[in-house]
Amino acid sequence: MTDHATNQATATADSNMTDDAVLAEFRAADALLEGHFILSSGLRSSRYLQCARVLMDPARGSRLATALAARLPEDVRRAVTAVVSPAMGGVIAGHEMARALGVEAMFLERPEGTFELRRGFRLLPGQRVLMMEDVVTTGLSSREAIAAIARAGGETVAAAALVDRSDGQADLGVPFFPLIRLAVPSYAADALPPELAAIPAIKPGSRAAA
Repeated sequence: MTDHATNQATATADSNMTDDAVLAEFRAADALLEGHFILSSGLRSSRYLQCARVLMDPARGSRLATALAARLPEDVRRAVTAVVSPAMGGVIAGHEMARALGVEAMFLERPEGTFELRRGFRLLPGQRVLMMEDVVTTGLSSREAIAAIARAGGETVAAAALVDRSDGQADLGVPFFPLIRLAVPSYAADALPPELAAIPAIKPGSRAAA
């Protein structure tokens, strides 16, 4: 099947997965956590979505990525020829999105603190890319990933994520399509509400807090 035919087939998939259905997938995977969490940004929160757990089941990951791919505008699906995601959190999400779109998947790493393509990954000059994340909170790492794609010669036509924790406030500089948006308050470490300050903080992600 050609990339275009695959993209068209994806467009006919079920794009009506509700927020409740998405959260049900996270709960079924024990991936919707409550407590006191230190986010990669350094901010604190009372809820955390552990996308690594929800993507442990390949069938579940495929369902979520297919639902998200079907929500992308047709012109984006037609344009994209590769999905690029930041390691570590975006690797599986990006691979499943690439599968749903019928294109190649690559990921960025930070060997010296700055995102770059390694392991023989390369983009053709002007190649049109979808940047895929698992979770977007402040949008900082997403913007850094998009900058790395540009340095590698690619053009990011859109970004996507399983979860937008910013509730639509993150500005990535390109059209952004999340599967679900959550309005989960986050706080500076020195401005915690009393109920959160009373709970020991844990860092559940893979990257050291800023």
